Amino acid sequence: MKIQNLLALSALVISPLVNAGNTNLLNSNGIKYPEGWRNWATISVSHRTDNNTLRLIVGNSIAITAIQSGNTQPWPNGSIIGKVVWKEAVLESWKAAIVPKQLVHTEFMFKDSNKYSKTQGWGWARWVGLDQKPFNKGAQVCFSCHSPVQHRDWVFTEPAEFPEITHRY
Repeated sequence: MKIQNLLALSALVISPLVNAGNTNLLNSNGIKYPEGWRNWATISVSHRTDNNTLRLIVGNSIAITAIQSGNTQPWPNGSIIGKVVWKEAVLESWKAAIVPKQLVHTEFMFKDSNKYSKTQGWGWARWVGLDQKPFNKGAQVCFSCHSPVQHRDWVFTEPAEFPEITHRY
């Protein structure tokens, strides 16, 4: 499976909703805010019905290359997976559509087997709201939530299937 870069779509969705000017944010769980993530490729989307949120899942170039080559068990060091999380809302002009509304947070998983050996090779960080305040309640909060998918290298996300373009008009 080849993941196509949906950079333009990601930029359209994310840029207006997250404080793009603030690149001097405080660390979360000792991890620096990942600059440039708004330009990463889309991995997938998800809808959590337990908390009524929509999520856009993006990855840095290392994560995207790992997906394209089927090399995610385990994910290679340097992979970063990000989630942008919004509360869901019904689209006013089309009641059958669920769309993102209020930004809840952005969160990231950083793969470094040596640096994060105590949490199975992943570092977790989260920034809350449009002002992106660090969520510093410890990586253990994220780590314990991800325990059901430890057999998948601690990652819930299933990469979405994208068409492979083989012809041009």
